[in-house]
Amino acid sequence: MTSLKSKLKEDLTEAIRARDELRSATLRLTLSAITKEEVSGTTARELSDDEVQKVIAKEAKKRREAAEAFTQGGRPEQAERERAEGVLLDAYLPKQLTDEELGAIVAQAVEEAKAAGAEGPRAMGAVMKIVNPKVAGRAEGGRVAALVKQSLV
Repeated sequence: MTSLKSKLKEDLTEAIRARDELRSATLRLTLSAITKEEVSGTTARELSDDEVQKVIAKEAKKRREAAEAFTQGGRPEQAERERAEGVLLDAYLPKQLTDEELGAIVAQAVEEAKAAGAEGPRAMGAVMKIVNPKVAGRAEGGRVAALVKQSLV
């Protein structure tokens, strides 16, 4: 089984051969972010697939935020490119949860927290502790938090 990082490297080589500028630039930036993460800290190390996935998710989120900023700044071409890079990176991440799936997980977690005696807005931390491991990598933190807050009112 090949690691996620080697899959990225193979896809980069393929993109360069195909002269796919957008794809090769995106993969290059992502691989350098992974390398940067590997050498940060006191000792250099190889990242696990889960850690690589977190780096890719972070990069994809940066692209979405940049696309938003370019749209607001009146630069549609730049925004479009950032969006395209985000879509490219999403292909390497687990499928995101739909609103219904996420809603069901949050509702169940709210029930569990209530059973444990945590209710109302103060239960936010308890509910997030239950939800986060279940949705890891499949839903953005902000989206999860907003839904939890909404269901605790």
